[in-house]
Amino acid sequence: MRRVALPLLIISFFLGSQSVPTQAHEGPDPLSHWYVQSRYIKDKVLESRLGPNGQVIHTPRFVPDSSGDSLIFEGRNAQTILAKNKQEALPFLPKRAMTISAWFSIDTPQDWGGILGFLQDNGDHEKGWTLGYDQSNFYFALATTGVDDGDGFMTYFKSKTKYEVGKLYHVVAVFDGKTTELYVNGIHDFSSDAQHGDILYPDEAIYTLGAYQDTNEFYPHHGRIREVKVYDHAAKAEWVAQEFAHHRMLASEEANPQEPFFELLVAPYLQYATKTSMTVMWDTSATATSVVHYGETDACSKSVERNPSRIHEVAIQDLKPNTQYFYRVESETPRGKRYESETATFRTAVDENTPYAFAVISDTQGNPDVSGQIANLAWQQRPSFVVHSGDLVSTGSDHNHWLSHFFPGMRPLINHVPFYPVLGNHEQNADHYYNYVSLPAPEYYYTFRYGNCQFFMLDTNQKVAPESEQYLWLDNALANSTAKWKFVCHHHPPYSSDENDYGKLWKTNQGTHGDLRARQLVPLYEKHGVDIVWNGHIHSYERTWRIRKGRAVEEGAPFYMITGGGGGGLETPAPTRPFFQNNVRRGHHYVMVHINGGTLELKSYTLNDRLFDHLKIKK
Repeated sequence: MRRVALPLLIISFFLGSQSVPTQAHEGPDPLSHWYVQSRYIKDKVLESRLGPNGQVIHTPRFVPDSSGDSLIFEGRNAQTILAKNKQEALPFLPKRAMTISAWFSIDTPQDWGGILGFLQDNGDHEKGWTLGYDQSNFYFALATTGVDDGDGFMTYFKSKTKYEVGKLYHVVAVFDGKTTELYVNGIHDFSSDAQHGDILYPDEAIYTLGAYQDTNEFYPHHGRIREVKVYDHAAKAEWVAQEFAHHRMLASEEANPQEPFFELLVAPYLQYATKTSMTVMWDTSATATSVVHYGETDACSKSVERNPSRIHEVAIQDLKPNTQYFYRVESETPRGKRYESETATFRTAVDENTPYAFAVISDTQGNPDVSGQIANLAWQQRPSFVVHSGDLVSTGSDHNHWLSHFFPGMRPLINHVPFYPVLGNHEQNADHYYNYVSLPAPEYYYTFRYGNCQFFMLDTNQKVAPESEQYLWLDNALANSTAKWKFVCHHHPPYSSDENDYGKLWKTNQGTHGDLRARQLVPLYEKHGVDIVWNGHIHSYERTWRIRKGRAVEEGAPFYMITGGGGGGLETPAPTRPFFQNNVRRGHHYVMVHINGGTLELKSYTLNDRLFDHLKIKK
């Protein structure tokens, strides 16, 4: 997402003939007008005075003030939807000149807070407008035809005025086709001519009150919204001053910040098991204490506490190897709001002489219905841990994809066993990934031991050529490994029978049959005796023969496996069989791997839990 923020000097101005007169009753009607107050909200419907009614998504709660009350927006789904698409919204959207007048407060500062908007801001695709705020200031974002670079160009005009948390403000954004202006509490704050022309709208967006929202981002407002008006005229300074004067007393009230709505965002899950430790993580909507109660019975008589946080990460140390433990988590806010989880179990890692099993899943993406079935089936087999070959979500930068897709879909599996992921292309290297994992540094590549195996986890979105950081690290780590079984996991497959990712094989016989960047790592796998390489990216199942120096062999070389059937839309193999292909299947699936000393059994299952592939290796 490209952001252009312009702090601007206060200048005098005069708007042209298309303006709102100084007497409010003499001016034109707004396109839309909402009193966001208790008397206008019935059965979660916001009744407008003009314009579309709104669907209140969160549970309404109202905060009183000297002139009545206003709706508090709180919770991870807080917003009011005014129109679900452009067709519904267009009659109520200004075409060129516009004025937005809003009374609201901000209780939780954030980078991309939204009050009212209809926009898309995805990479270089920037269209529409929004009134909002960042960590300290108000902003108005706008894209117009006059500076369109082909896919839109949006400017974020940032106020000089800094807001105080919990106070009501009157903020007005004005655009006359040439000049953009912002007023705060009746006073002119800035002016800019960076945008000009008609407003450039996206083909699809949601007209939203109380959130910053486009197709891959959703940041709900936390604070009050009292009244909002939208005009297709550009207001004069006199009108803005008079509009503020009507409710001047609201801006004089003491700040009344509301404590963030406290709820569980992500239920407890497990990370990075060793023989003597386990890490427990969870996410709450507000900062709260981080306590894990644990023990060898469900009484959970011991506890460990870490600093208060929102994303909680607590490592339990000094545990016994290969031992079942019970645990539950507890978080409490400074004002006494409390969350306590149900009791769950985990088992610490085994020693090198004990059998164990693990599940392999990939490309769960935005399909919690399927990934939930797979996670439940895998959990029924009681694996020791889970390996995920990337594309945990569809859009890594969209927080809601983690909250609504990945974590709910992977329960109950990941609250009983730890999961070890790698980054897929859909993670976008986003902060959400790093916030939600607890892995050895630098986390985008790492290694871990379990029993008599060692995993080497890589990020093939980044450089993996010889002399790259990951290549050199992997060469050294494999050379120094004493594990009986060596496994590698990264997202992109060196070998694949897919029909169109590596050549359009229904139209030509020319293709690479795999990712050439990832294939640069193959010499290391052959050099150091890697047993199996797990990949995703292709939404199907494939197991190769052993491959050495570009040929299928019977012994002494790695198998390559694609396990991309965790939830993403399915893909199909090419029409003919390449030399390396052993078993290929279109369908959602998961894999179980069982190891006992020098014996490895691999079993692959459909979404109906039917076994469709089996491999046994003995060392």
